[in-house]
Amino acid sequence: MLETRELRYFVAVAEELHFGRAAERLGMAQPPLSRAIQQLERRLDVRLLDRNRRGVALTGAGEMLLHEGRAALDAATAAVRRTRRAAATDTPGTARDRLVLAVKAGASHELLHKLLDAYAARPDAAEIEVLPSGTCEQGEMLRDGRADAALMHTPFNTLAGFDSEALMTEGQIVILPAGHPLAARGELSLADIADVPDLPLARWSRDGAYPPGPGPEIHDQTQLAQLIALGRTAAVFPDSARAWLWAEHTAVPLTDAPPVITHIAWPAHSRSVPLANLIRTATEL
Repeated sequence: MLETRELRYFVAVAEELHFGRAAERLGMAQPPLSRAIQQLERRLDVRLLDRNRRGVALTGAGEMLLHEGRAALDAATAAVRRTRRAAATDTPGTARDRLVLAVKAGASHELLHKLLDAYAARPDAAEIEVLPSGTCEQGEMLRDGRADAALMHTPFNTLAGFDSEALMTEGQIVILPAGHPLAARGELSLADIADVPDLPLARWSRDGAYPPGPGPEIHDQTQLAQLIALGRTAAVFPDSARAWLWAEHTAVPLTDAPPVITHIAWPAHSRSVPLANLIRTATEL
């Protein structure tokens, strides 16, 4: 059996591809880290790393353990977080059940509002904490236990490894500065907005925005809204993003952008009754 300590050591080396940097990241000396990896290879009877003068490279077996090891560490972290969350509800004077719902900031606003209202009307409703997140963070939050459920959007997010139900399909829009010439158009294509010299599409700091742009790096929705209002960038969003537009913004439909489907997703192994009730409420909407 593998220990989580061994997996943490290996994942650090596999991600850094350098024993010195991995040891520094783990807060330990390099020699014991090297010995731990060698011992792991002997116990598994496989070669995980190719070592030479130029550095370290993963073997095929090493790539597999990196993939599986990350998932296992996420699962262990999720178990701790969800256990602590369950323990918190046992404290006198606190709610018996609490769910954390991860949502992408600014997306599916009307659907989310209806879902929260409908669920709160149930006699068995649990407390729900809504946790806004970045473009592609929802999946990570489900895997590592920060969230019990998430509203996710294809084609932006991947649903691999989760159970899910599709809730809504909508088109996409481009959000432009209100005074820009393109803002006067009734509709646009992706080609129309791909190479506009004075209005480059925003580039998110994390992967997942569609389409990827050459414009300023965006870290959060407020920063994006301000830069659009100042005429420095544009961005593509689901149509439901109209809910957060400023007066200085204009939304124009994109005729050839793929539809966006909003899903509610949750860990496949979940046995939570409050979560099941939330999913049921969402699908009934």
